[in-house]
Amino acid sequence: MKIKPGAPALLVSLALITLTGCGMNDSSGSATPSGPADAAEAPLVGTSTSRDAADAVEKASSELYDLIGVKGKGSESRSGVMECEGKDPATYFKVFHPWSFYPASADQLDEAMERLKSELPKHGWKVVRYEPDTSQAKNLVLTADNTEKKYGVSVVQMKKNDPPKLSLTVVSGCYRVPEGKEVDRF
Repeated sequence: MKIKPGAPALLVSLALITLTGCGMNDSSGSATPSGPADAAEAPLVGTSTSRDAADAVEKASSELYDLIGVKGKGSESRSGVMECEGKDPATYFKVFHPWSFYPASADQLDEAMERLKSELPKHGWKVVRYEPDTSQAKNLVLTADNTEKKYGVSVVQMKKNDPPKLSLTVVSGCYRVPEGKEVDRF
């Protein structure tokens, strides 16, 4: 199934960026964990083309899919490119990858979230939020940062959707495009 990122996915990715900025502050070139209050500046990941950075963030999404550990199906969506706040948009960019996970059975949603909560720290991620959101549905939200890879992920458990699902968005820190190349926006 092909799913294009829609407004809800973009809002989730923007919320992730606003809330965590990958949860790291990188003014000296090295990432250190920080809280959501320090979210204004995303860490510098390194130099890459937009396409290579998109492939890397999709690989991170694939690793997260494996950590879910319950039977189900992931949506087939592509990553996108966005600007790095406060940086030259012709030189710096972030990539994001929104996708959904549909468990084989709706009663596996809780198990999937619990597995992510317990497995992410074993794979370099720090869970910085695990609580219901403020929506009427009180969706459970997990937000985690990977300081080594300089990625953040937001997972929203949407039990009341038809079909029920996990909505995930992986966002990178800021990349610098290689000398002589342009940021390819897609």
